[in-house]
Amino acid sequence: MADLAAASGTSKARLYHYYESKEAILFDLLDRYTKRLMLIIAEVEGASQRRGLTERDAFAELIRAFLSEYETSHSRHVALLNDVKYLVEAQREIILNRQRDVVAAFARQLARAYPERVNRENQTALTMMVFGMINWTFTWLKPGGRMGYQEFAEQVVEMVDHGLLKSKAAGADRN
Repeated sequence: MADLAAASGTSKARLYHYYESKEAILFDLLDRYTKRLMLIIAEVEGASQRRGLTERDAFAELIRAFLSEYETSHSRHVALLNDVKYLVEAQREIILNRQRDVVAAFARQLARAYPERVNRENQTALTMMVFGMINWTFTWLKPGGRMGYQEFAEQVVEMVDHGLLKSKAAGADRN
C-alpha cells in the first residue's frame, strides 16, 4: 500500500479511507476494466450496425477498438492476465465470468464474420488464436515504438482476414 500511495501521490491513510485492502483496490481496478471491455464490445456492435458495416468489417473494428484500449491500459491488462488469482473467490468469479463474456462475444462476432470457416469445432481455437495475437502486446509493443498499436491492429486484421478467407480446398492444394 505504501508503494501504491507513493505512486498515486497520496497517503496510505487516504487509500485505506476508500479501500480496506490492496485486494479491494485490485478488484475495483479489474471490475472497472472488464466492464470497460464489455462496453467497448457493445459500442462497436452498435456503431457497426448504425454504419451498416458487414460482419467482417465489424469484427475488424472490434480488434481495432481492443488494441486501442490496450495501448493505454498496460497495467490494468497485466493485472487482468496475472492477478485475478489474488481475489477472494466471489470477486474472482465475477471477473472470470466477465472475461468469459468477452471471449464469447469475440467468438460470436468471429463466427458471424467468417461463417464459411468458423464452426462449433474450431470456434474456440480460432477465437483464442485472435486473443493470442492481441492480448500479449504489452510485452513487446510499446507506445512510440517502431510499430504503433493502430498499425499492429491493421496487421492483425489482415492476418485474420487472409488466413480465414482461404477455403479448405485451397489449403489442401498447398500440401
